[in-house]
Amino acid sequence: MGYERVGTWKQFLHWGPGIALSIIFTISWVAIRCHVMWWPPHHSLAAFVNFSSFILWVTLTLYNYFAACVKGPGFVPLKWRPKNPEHVRYLQFCEACEGYKAPRSHHCRKCGRCVMKMDHHCPWINTCCGHFNHANFCMFLFFAPIGCLHALFILIPSIYRALNFHHYYYKFPSEPIVYLGVVGFVVTMFAVGLAIGVIVAVGMLFYIQIRSILKNETGIESWIIDKAVNRDREEEDGNFVYPYNLGWKANLKQVFTFTGRPKSTGFKWDVAEGCDQFTLTKEQIIQKRDKRDRSLDFMVIERYTGSLFPITKGCKVGCCVPCSDEPRLPVEVGEKVTVTRWKKRWLYGHKVVTESVNGKKTTGKRLRGWFPRKCAIEYVDDNMNDKKES
Repeated sequence: MGYERVGTWKQFLHWGPGIALSIIFTISWVAIRCHVMWWPPHHSLAAFVNFSSFILWVTLTLYNYFAACVKGPGFVPLKWRPKNPEHVRYLQFCEACEGYKAPRSHHCRKCGRCVMKMDHHCPWINTCCGHFNHANFCMFLFFAPIGCLHALFILIPSIYRALNFHHYYYKFPSEPIVYLGVVGFVVTMFAVGLAIGVIVAVGMLFYIQIRSILKNETGIESWIIDKAVNRDREEEDGNFVYPYNLGWKANLKQVFTFTGRPKSTGFKWDVAEGCDQFTLTKEQIIQKRDKRDRSLDFMVIERYTGSLFPITKGCKVGCCVPCSDEPRLPVEVGEKVTVTRWKKRWLYGHKVVTESVNGKKTTGKRLRGWFPRKCAIEYVDDNMNDKKES
């Protein structure tokens, strides 16, 4: 049973990889230039070792970055079905991929595919962080701050020597001279700021990722666990047990291996005692059912084009937009939208688009997203109320 890796050189033609690689190369180039002036590698063995160590961090950072991009997270094949037909009832169906979601897989709207053990979609690598590239992604997050920290130990002494150029020129004529100039000084200070930003931002992201690996749960699965723990459960169901937490040592071995390939195939996973392959998927199906039961139908009374900041709907609506990268849902007057989430001024729901094929109307794809609350009112089906009363 194979998986698909969807990605080409076009993956790097995106603002995310462009900015990420520009930051890496800017810090590296400025640090190497300053190191050659401040402490030339041929000056002493210590200088050579220091220079080589920095080059090593840069190499490891770039290697793991490109590996995370090229390997990809692993995509479930289109129209995938489990070998055992009886297992279909334990899995969710993906309308976009026209197949079933393998355990731990989720559909990524930006990748347009179901991703194996999806953690999140990362714009910096322009793909998802998932099953097959999780280790390389974490190693990139580890080596990038180390390289930037080392760069600071090169850049800061270099700036100090450049600012005290005349002192070192006359007092220590035999020592290397650091001369930056106005442009060089500005670029070096800019590199210092970039390095500090990377240490803080990427370091925090590494901490979050390593915590998730130690618990063997993704960011999406942590939401499912929270809902499962807080959900009203039947007494015979007992307490919810997360099936993939095998202990922190075993959890690490699921991701980091000597071969560089994770332990699982992406379709079958090691589970804790008393659990099976579908323990989490069964819980997801129950949560989705509860979500549908809580959903409300709304009738659109005002058109919305799908703009990100609809000021025409009112200043408060245009300014208090949802803090999410989820899409907006254009709606037309008379359409019915099933709402599953709501905020004070925004609603999140889906509508089914009907398409005409050879003059016949057929049910099309389901569109989801946010739209202003003022554009719709709650829809009450009198026939359904009569049935409930009877």
